[in-house]
Amino acid sequence: MKAYVAVTDKDWVRFLSDLQKRLPAMGDELDEVNFWQPGGNRLFTTIAPGELFLFKLHSPDNYIVGGGFFGHSSLLPATLAWEAFGPKNGATSFDEMHRRIAKYRRVSDERQQFTIGCILLQSPFFLERDSWIPAPTDFHPNIVQGKTYDDQSAELRRVLDALGSVSRAVRSRAEEISGPMFGEPIPLRPRLGQGTFRVLITDMYERRCAVTQERTLPTLEAAHIKSVAAGGRHRPDNGLLLRSDVHRLFDSGYVTVTPDYKFRVSTRIRKEFDNGEEYYALDGSQIWLPRDVDRRPQREALEWHADTQFVG
Repeated sequence: MKAYVAVTDKDWVRFLSDLQKRLPAMGDELDEVNFWQPGGNRLFTTIAPGELFLFKLHSPDNYIVGGGFFGHSSLLPATLAWEAFGPKNGATSFDEMHRRIAKYRRVSDERQQFTIGCILLQSPFFLERDSWIPAPTDFHPNIVQGKTYDDQSAELRRVLDALGSVSRAVRSRAEEISGPMFGEPIPLRPRLGQGTFRVLITDMYERRCAVTQERTLPTLEAAHIKSVAAGGRHRPDNGLLLRSDVHRLFDSGYVTVTPDYKFRVSTRIRKEFDNGEEYYALDGSQIWLPRDVDRRPQREALEWHADTQFVG
C-alpha cells in the first residue's frame, strides 16, 4: 500500500479543523473534504481508493497536521465543486473559494469560470497543535505539491506510529483493513460521503444522463436508486446520473429502470398531467451504463425501486 503526503494551505486546515469541531452540534459531521488544486489541469492518480492522504503544512511549519482516505479525483468546474461540498471545500462561501483560486492562479478577473483539480477525501482528521508530527526528514523544501511513500519507508512508518496514538480515524481504518497498515495489499474502498458520491456518479457515467444522454453538466444530478432514507448507501452501484427532470420523476416513482437496464415510464404521467411525450418516446429504451461492470446499477436496488416506488 501507498500513502501520499501533500503540501497543504494552513488556512484550509484551520478552517476545516474548526468546522469538524462545530458540525456535531448541528447534527452533522465532517465525513469528507475536497482537497482542491487551483490548476485544474492534471488528474490525481497517485494512490488508490482507501489509501492514506496526509496533510503537511508549508515550510517552515514542517509538520503532519491531519489527513484522510482517498476516495476519488476529478477535474470539475469550481461551481460544481462548491455545490457538491460547500464549506467542506475549506471556505465559508463560494465567493471566498473563488477569490482563493484567482489568487493562486494570479488572475485579476475574479468573474472568470475556473476548472479545478479535486481530490476527494473520506473520514478526514485534524490533529491538535500539541499532536502535530514532524514531517518525514526526506521531504525536501523544494517539493511543491507532495510526495508518495510506500511500505518500505521507515520515515512513513514513524509518522504512522505517531498517528496511531492520536488519530481515531487512522486506528479505525486499520481495524477496517483487519491487518497492518502496510503489508500485503488488501482491496478497500472507503465509505463515500454525499459529495463524493455525486462527483463519482457524474464521472462514472462520463457526464451524460443515463436515460437521455444529455451532457449539459449543470442539468445532471446523481440519483440514489434506493434512497438513503430507505437504507440505501452512497455506493457506485446505487447510483444513476439523470437529468434533473428525470431525477425528480424517478424519485417520485413516475419512471423507473428495470433490472435489465431498460427505462420505463408510468401511464400516470399522461393521466395526471396530460403530457409526457418526451418521456414516452424513451419508454423501453436501454440506459447508458458505466464501462466498469462492477459499478453498474445493482439489480437488487433496481428491483426495489420498481417494486416499491414505481407507480406503474
